[in-house]
Amino acid sequence: MLYDWFKHIDFAYPKMISLFAFIPALIGWYVKKYNSRQGALKVSTTHSFTVSSFKIFLRHIPFVLRLLVLSCIILALARPQRHTDEQLRKGEGIDIVLAIDVSGSMLSHDFQPNRLEVAKEVAEDFIRGRPIDRIGLVIFSGESYTLCPITTDKNTLLNEVNGLRSGMLQDGTLIGEGLATAVDRLSKGDAKSKVVVLLTDVKEEAHETRLIDPLTALEIAKSQGVKVYTIGMSAENAETAPEQTATGKKATTATNNFLDEQLLRRIAGETGGEYFRARDKLSLENIYQQIDKMEKSKIEIQSLRHYEEEFIPLLLIALGLLFIELMLRFTVLRKLP
Repeated sequence: MLYDWFKHIDFAYPKMISLFAFIPALIGWYVKKYNSRQGALKVSTTHSFTVSSFKIFLRHIPFVLRLLVLSCIILALARPQRHTDEQLRKGEGIDIVLAIDVSGSMLSHDFQPNRLEVAKEVAEDFIRGRPIDRIGLVIFSGESYTLCPITTDKNTLLNEVNGLRSGMLQDGTLIGEGLATAVDRLSKGDAKSKVVVLLTDVKEEAHETRLIDPLTALEIAKSQGVKVYTIGMSAENAETAPEQTATGKKATTATNNFLDEQLLRRIAGETGGEYFRARDKLSLENIYQQIDKMEKSKIEIQSLRHYEEEFIPLLLIALGLLFIELMLRFTVLRKLP
């Protein structure tokens, strides 16, 4: 317990600790003085002259208490201070929107347990590694939706990512809609750097409800100065998630060449980003790590140390011990020489 106290203690005047050098000198003086009071007559046995008494045993207690009082005073003069450390992070962050495909194909099992679960897990790690950036979340399939506007509230964002599931939106894959929605979220911010990380596992599927095609969304991103990193998520020779057929059996669709990598490369290249292909969980983790390194925020870490004075308890202990010593001297030990 005493060790834990000293572990978090600094002394404002550490030179005062050198006063402890007087303690051994005082002990030597006391021993010499005590011995000088003893009789010099030598006899064959001292048993008959020895008085066994509890008071005699307590003879040295006042001196011990005075040493403790002096020790407390010396420590108080050294001015002990308990310190607590705090780090403040500030800097110029980046506005980032994660645009994640939640179509039915994201339940494919070429990633275990499926593509969507792996995408969620890796995205969560990416979010935790960006402490000062504002990050938002857009999901898309047959339509797009802003699940979380750009925010610094990482706990809320992580909860939204963790709750992602296929079927939240109409099925399909409208990459242009997802990209346009992500860019729109970023256009409302004032950050100097704006980034979209778009993840999908299939190509654009033309749909009657489509309002914005991918190339139009690309032009919008360029006009807003948004950099787009695109990720194609699919293992080699993978199959889509099984679907229920009319006969009740499961059917799968091969996904060879199912990704429109040419489109994803074009979106990334023309906005200053980069296209990546994720063939397994490890490669997806490496992709997010690369993006993290390429999009560095300017972070300033300020370390603060707070001090709390601890000398007052020592003075109170010294007064308490002095009071005990006086009480013993004028009561129990009053008749002792």
